[in-house]
Amino acid sequence: MAKAIHSMIRVLDEARSIAFYDTAFGLKLADRLDFPSFTLVYLSNPETEFELELTINKDQTESYDLGNGYGHFAVSVDDLDAEHARFEQAGLNPRKLVEFAPAGEVVARFFFVADPDGYEIEVLERGGRFK
Repeated sequence: MAKAIHSMIRVLDEARSIAFYDTAFGLKLADRLDFPSFTLVYLSNPETEFELELTINKDQTESYDLGNGYGHFAVSVDDLDAEHARFEQAGLNPRKLVEFAPAGEVVARFFFVADPDGYEIEVLERGGRFK
């Protein structure tokens, strides 16, 4: 059976992205592989073995065009209200809290935040299928 181990995004500024993911999600540098034309940075935290891979292309000077195909990266937290407040306090500009209840029953509670390169991240409250 396959095991998900990482998701990769391309970022423009390594330091800015590492700082964002550390402040927002406690993701710390797990590994850094430097090559002549690009660098791979792996971020993780003790919550899971899954990693976020940042690819920094050294010749890239303009922001990436995220296109219309990218959806979002998602994380789960125990206390959504506290995390939203923490994000606001840290100046991360989280969007509003949402209670998703399409048929009247709450299926999920979440908010979105964008990283420095515009990638959307969904922050979900743990519960139900969102563990």
